[in-house]
Amino acid sequence: MMLVPATKPTFYFIGVTTQHSAIMRVFPKWAAWLGLGDVAIKGIDLASNSSADAYRSVVSLLKSDPLSLGALVTTHKLSLFEACFDQFDEVDPYARLMRETSCLSKRNGALICHAKDPISSGLAIECFLPEKHFKKTHSDIFVIGAGGSSIAITWHAMRKMGQRGSPKRIIVSDRSKARLEHIERIHLQIGTSVPCEYALISEMRTNDHILEGVPNGSLVINATGLGKDAPGSPLGENALFPRHAIVWELNYRGDLIFLEQANRQAVARDLQLEDGWTYFLHGWTQVIAEVFDIEIPTSGPQFEEISRIAASAMGRTT
Repeated sequence: MMLVPATKPTFYFIGVTTQHSAIMRVFPKWAAWLGLGDVAIKGIDLASNSSADAYRSVVSLLKSDPLSLGALVTTHKLSLFEACFDQFDEVDPYARLMRETSCLSKRNGALICHAKDPISSGLAIECFLPEKHFKKTHSDIFVIGAGGSSIAITWHAMRKMGQRGSPKRIIVSDRSKARLEHIERIHLQIGTSVPCEYALISEMRTNDHILEGVPNGSLVINATGLGKDAPGSPLGENALFPRHAIVWELNYRGDLIFLEQANRQAVARDLQLEDGWTYFLHGWTQVIAEVFDIEIPTSGPQFEEISRIAASAMGRTT
């Protein structure tokens, strides 16, 4: 990893395999349409098990270099926050609660840590979840994976669902005991009335078994990264989705085996399938708006144009 000061205004993407991400093609198109000027995007790739020193080196560069404007952080949200907390000049309330970093911005020389996922996940959910869904179905949310996105999604489900109602139960599964304990601590701080269960997964069949027990109409989410960051699915080949379920794959690219599993059952089980496209759009535009201190619409014709520009750059049909 070579970290050198920027030679022009630069926006960073901190991830694992950033050069393969479509945002490298999309951001220049968005920057032109938004009138951001002569600005570059640069990826910083870090292994998922990177050392605290590696994270601190990245944050030191962003903090000290005037041409380094800010960053979107993925995969490393929790680890970067833990390693670099003392380097932030300000920490927003969501980041402080969830102990994660999804966005770094600068104002008047101060480096600010943000957690934008509670906002972007909520905007994405509101696009596809029917009105009064949980009031009508009395169903669950089953989130597979306990990372930063899961924390944000469950926070929104506990606090911001409005007319859609609260789920009857939230179940979170993960292979990491530490991550499950982390999300449980946050849920306790939130003080939700929604019952929550936490399942430590040692093998894929455990997720399959949990899936068998969730009610019809439940929201089932793949928040593991499997299907994008790594091949595969958190479910076995014989996993059966509940009838009338809403199946949300947070990834928008990759082999998306989880979504394909649901697609094979879509007609017989009357499933509603959602990929991560809208979440991708809101996730990036929320961070870009913060870093460049601009307003970006979250719906309507201008947001539709943002989607069209991205889809065109990626060769995607929306």
